[in-house]
Amino acid sequence: MAKISIDLSWKIGNGKMTSGNYSNEHEIFFSPNIKIIGDSAPDWKGSKLNINPEQTLAASLSSCHMMTFLALAAKMKWPLISYNDNATATLGKNSQGKMSVVKLELKPKIKFSGEFSVDDSEIKKVQDRAHRYCFIANSLSDEVKVLIN
Repeated sequence: MAKISIDLSWKIGNGKMTSGNYSNEHEIFFSPNIKIIGDSAPDWKGSKLNINPEQTLAASLSSCHMMTFLALAAKMKWPLISYNDNATATLGKNSQGKMSVVKLELKPKIKFSGEFSVDDSEIKKVQDRAHRYCFIANSLSDEVKVLIN
């Protein structure tokens, strides 16, 4: 079983630890050389310049789905030249009335080289398989949609 880890560091800085009077800004280290600044979403007083957990959840799902799709496409010898996605996390109350990410939507767009093409139903089948095999999608319990144009 593989173990994947990050390191997270938060310090009080110039604020005081009282309700609404501190920063959520923190550092997330993926490796000694890769660090992002995390924060709460702007709706919860976070900076638009920082990454928030809901964005990283959408990014994790999008990245995992793409890598799974690429592996399947490679096995089928599809000559892909690009894959782009716009992933969206929707916040709201779940069925237990708790705030959560209630929906994640992926909108992948792929391009093939040359004259190669695949009909939309075949692409949908492979996108569905990618979703079923994606580690992150299999770790989520609420609605995840892959929207194909």
